[in-house]
Amino acid sequence: MSIEKTKTAPRIIVFSTPSCGWCRKVKSYLKEKGFRFRDVDISKDSRAAQDVVRKTGQTGVPVILINNRPIVGFNKPEIDRILNIR
Repeated sequence: MSIEKTKTAPRIIVFSTPSCGWCRKVKSYLKEKGFRFRDVDISKDSRAAQDVVRKTGQTGVPVILINNRPIVGFNKPEIDRILNIR
């Protein structure tokens, strides 16, 4: 595993629900790679759910924001590219 470290850690927010299998997978992947993130349960936070729809046009989860750049679903190649995971 090779992660190029930057001066500041990326700001990562995962919008998820407890019943979402892909949400669990993306959170597990980020933990495995050593990234800290904020987990927002949109089933309990209607304002966050509305923000996700406004920013992405999506109602499904997971939605990941990395430094304010949205990724819809567990798009591992895109996550790896943005976080410089090789």
